[in-house]
Formats: sequence, structure tokens, C-alpha cells
Amino acid sequence: MKADRLLSILLLLQTRGRVPATELAERLEVSVRTIYRDVESLSAAGVPVFTERGRHGGISLLPGYRTDVTGLTADEARALFVLSAQGAHSDLGLDGALGSALRKVMAALPAPHRPAAERISERVLVDPARWMQSGPPGGAQPGTPAGAQSGARSGAELGELQYAVFADRRLRLRYRHSGTPAPVDYTVDPYGLVSKAGVWYLVADLRGEPRLFRADRVLLAGTTEEPVRRRPGIGLGDAWAVLRDQVERLPKELQVRVRVRRGRLDMFVRIHGGRVTASPDSGAGPAEEWVEVAMAFPSPAAVRSLLAFGADAEVLAPPAARRELARAAADALRLYQDQGTP
Repeated sequence: MKADRLLSILLLLQTRGRVPATELAERLEVSVRTIYRDVESLSAAGVPVFTERGRHGGISLLPGYRTDVTGLTADEARALFVLSAQGAHSDLGLDGALGSALRKVMAALPAPHRPAAERISERVLVDPARWMQSGPPGGAQPGTPAGAQSGARSGAELGELQYAVFADRRLRLRYRHSGTPAPVDYTVDPYGLVSKAGVWYLVADLRGEPRLFRADRVLLAGTTEEPVRRRPGIGLGDAWAVLRDQVERLPKELQVRVRVRRGRLDMFVRIHGGRVTASPDSGAGPAEEWVEVAMAFPSPAAVRSLLAFGADAEVLAPPAARRELARAAADALRLYQDQGTP
């Protein structure tokens, strides 16, 4: 454990330059006193490390000192940094191991390549879970943006999206919406790219509102010279969380109050029990003809199923459900009314 901590300190100093002891202690989850002891151990091992006291002090390495961590190209290192956003390491309890590995990778990069590698986790997010977390493998998921199960990629346009994301520039898109033959032109402010269950999406603001664009529906993409205009304090993770919730949020169910004739209550509950949200009021005496039942429906139109009970079930509220049943009954009356009867 101490050896890993010493290497982590060394790589942090090599990457960041001067670092306050309090920050090192917080990152490595040890006390400041332990950090100073570790610095002494590094010095004793021949590492040119020193401390500076004062308001702007900290722990530093002598200029020009580097550890010999080699073998990775800049692109290979950037690819590894995408792992930091996947979340699978959290499930396995490997957060600390991943953080240590990424510090080693960062130390191996030449200084000019470090900013791009650091920004990978800020501009690229990998969410391996399927939409809604349900449905058969490979099939369309409930609430999935149309076609999301295909795993298609947009080729050259994805590269242009990536360029704009890392250049912090606005994007011009020609985009084809699902079910709409004519493409639409947009100018958007990108936050980053998200791979959701193998499908790439662009997360961007359109006129200040978060929007999700499937990369394989981008017909043309062009980076402008205008700097991106992101909302203050909002990052890729924040914008993605909002958009993901919008897609996956189930519609709010309609709460309905129904009164049912007692003699038909058993049959009513057997047929519509899945919609009943509370046990029917059994406190009413046998002399009471009606029993009130609380139910939930996905929409007012779904309440039409109660017409099967005719006059033995009456919707009391909400008014939208009563109006829906009145329209359904009127439609049925017009359909079956004998116009030739005097």
C-alpha cells in the first residue's frame, strides 16, 4: 500500500508540478502528516522532492525530473481515459485502481498531449446499459430513441463531431429525425459524445436547451469558428443525466376514482385488479349499493375499458376521464342507433 502511495505521489507531482500537501492527502485519503512522511521516504530513495512553506507553497520535484514510464502512444493513452467514465469499475470496487492507473498513464504522456487526455473524461462518456434496462438482447427497448438498437455508426461525421467537441466550437448539423423524410439544419453548442449501449450520441444545447442527436442520423456536420456557448456550471455528465431521464421517464399515470356496484365488485377487481391502487373500501355496510375504488391508468383513453361494466361502474374523477367516457359512449350510440326508427 505504501509503495503504491509513493508512486501515486511521484506521478501527481510529475504531472501537476507543485501540489499542496493537503490536496495530496485528500486525493490519497491519508493524513497530511502521512504525506510528509512519504515525501521523506521519496527523498531518502533519491527522488529530488522538496517542500516549500507559505501561502503558495507545496510539494514539488526538481525541474526536469521524470520517471521512466514508457510504452504508450498519445492516442493509446487517450483511449484508456475513456474508461474513467464507464462506471463498470465502480461496480467492481476498482475506483482507486483506475485512478492510480490513469495517473501513471498521464505521467507517460509528453506534456503537449496531457490536456487532451485529461479532457477525454470531460467530453466522452460511455454508458454501457441499454435504454430502460429491459427487453430481449438486441431488440428495441421501451422508450429507446427509434433505431437505437442498430448500433450503427456515422463514419466520417462522427470524426467531425469529435473535432468540434474537443475544439470547443459550435457545430452546424444537417440532421434527419426518425420518421421525418426532410432533414433539418441546426447550429448547436456541443458538450460531448456519449456511447449508449454501443450507439453514439451528440449531447448539445440548441438555443440554450439540452438536446440529444444520434450520430448516425447526422447527414452533414461542420465546425464553425464560433466558440461554444455552454450553460455555466453544466458539464457533459449533467446534460446527459437530464436527457437520459427525459427518454426513460415513464409517463405519469392518471389517478381515477370509480364507484362500482357492490354486486359487481368481485368481477370488477378480477378484471381490473392490475389498475387498482388501493383496496376497495370495505367499511361500507351491506346496505350501501356502491363501493369506491382508486385506480391508475396511463391515459384518459385507457379508461374506456371501464365501459364494459356499463352502468355498474361510474368514474367520479378526474373530469378528463369522465369526458373521455362520455365521448366513447356517444360514439357507440351514433354507431348503433337505428336512424330509421320513428
